[in-house]
Amino acid sequence: MNKNYELYKVFYWAAKTGSLTQAAKALYLTQPSVSHAIKQLEDSFGITLFYRNSKGVALTQEGSILYSYIEQAQILISLAEEKMSALKNLDSGELRIGGSDSLFKHYLLPYLEDFHQKHPGIKMHLNHGTTPEIITFLKEGRIDLGVVRMPIVDSQLEVRESIQLQDCFVAGARYAELKEKVLSLDMLLQYPVILFSRNSRARMAITELFQSYGYTLKPEIEVGSVDLLIEFARRGLGISYVTREFVSKELEEGSLYEIQLDVPLPPTHVGIMIMRNMPLTSAASKFIELVR
Repeated sequence: MNKNYELYKVFYWAAKTGSLTQAAKALYLTQPSVSHAIKQLEDSFGITLFYRNSKGVALTQEGSILYSYIEQAQILISLAEEKMSALKNLDSGELRIGGSDSLFKHYLLPYLEDFHQKHPGIKMHLNHGTTPEIITFLKEGRIDLGVVRMPIVDSQLEVRESIQLQDCFVAGARYAELKEKVLSLDMLLQYPVILFSRNSRARMAITELFQSYGYTLKPEIEVGSVDLLIEFARRGLGISYVTREFVSKELEEGSLYEIQLDVPLPPTHVGIMIMRNMPLTSAASKFIELVR
């Protein structure tokens, strides 16, 4: 038999307070409404749940058995309400973000630090990967949002543009003779090129650019992190393709310099990616608001 939850709530407060009047006050009901609700519950079970005494009402033996179950349920409901309130107010919960190592380090780190200081009760989980991997993480429900390079064409996803970045080729002191020159793509290919080894959006973009001019870009060295791209260029192992904003310090201090090309390198945009038509957690919504 399915009973209305409101009837159980009336029963709970009448049993807890031992008074129909106090139960009515707690639930913002009239006393006749409380009496009617209890009678409905008793009639549905065919059992008397309360008897009257000088102080108000008391549970019968059968009523006490029912109360032992309803009390546990009410405690769980109260805990659930408290949890929902904490999640809404960002006192607890999780924030799960996907992105590349370089975007976490060079772009997201200040926002992550700011968010953690404002909401220390939120646990942060960072999932590293390439753009295709981040898309998979998002669709599998392993992250709440991804920070990726655009464009992203997928009907299941919504991408909100955030910032613009500019990729470039950089070299160290070993190739100082190139500092004042403007190179063609053909001339650049005469030098050892260092690229990110994984199937990143930046790697695909520069490969496609060379192909559009009739060249095949084959790196002499492939590395697994942006930090190695920077360090290998600094040490003179070749010319690395990196994001200019991620090597601003090295360019300013002169340990790296940008290779000038006779063709423009198109800018790239970073976007915040979420599942389309899926509600965001309060933590994810607040983080997106902070970044944008």
